[in-house]
Amino acid sequence: MTRRAILAEALGSFLLFATVIGSGVMGERLAGGNVAIALLGNTIATGAILFVLITMFGPVSGAHFNPAVTLVMRLRGEISSRVATAFVAAQLGGGILGVWVAHLMFDLPILELSTKVRAGPGQLTGEAIATFGLILTILGTVRMRPASVPASVALYISAAYWFTSSTSFANPAITIARSLSDSFAGIAPACVPGFVAAQLVGAIAAFLLGSALFAGRAHA
Repeated sequence: MTRRAILAEALGSFLLFATVIGSGVMGERLAGGNVAIALLGNTIATGAILFVLITMFGPVSGAHFNPAVTLVMRLRGEISSRVATAFVAAQLGGGILGVWVAHLMFDLPILELSTKVRAGPGQLTGEAIATFGLILTILGTVRMRPASVPASVALYISAAYWFTSSTSFANPAITIARSLSDSFAGIAPACVPGFVAAQLVGAIAAFLLGSALFAGRAHA
């Protein structure tokens, strides 16, 4: 079961990260310089693939695809430290491979670093809020209406692409992977530590609040 779950995390991250990078490249190429249109294309593709991947892999691994989610599930005692470590490694490895395959599909250099600076208090706050909302969405929907988790997560991320200043990375693994792509969805490597720190702050805050808010409540 654990091997299947690790494979699901790697494959899901591969497809998710390839979608984020690939749709960003495609959107930018087709948008004719209109950044809003490029972001809209990126948003629709990301939300759609999240629904599919969570529906498909949720019963196998829980469909984390995100070290922040894995951390919270470890803190909740739902997985062991060994499984959590394996999940994070699978998310990073599969996700980075997905970025490289996206580059291959669009005839970009396979190995590159992003030059897109994403920094400042506003964007870091946006990342903390984006991750806080994502984790709270997962905890609340799992508890109250578990069948709606795929749709809830997909819709939350689609919204957060637009209401957060950072366009909602909300995922330490994808933040690292996106630093390896000098494309529309990239982030400069120097900006990664700040984003990851903000994501972890948001995740822990959601874990604490979600534990209090949804404790002892059964889904209707």
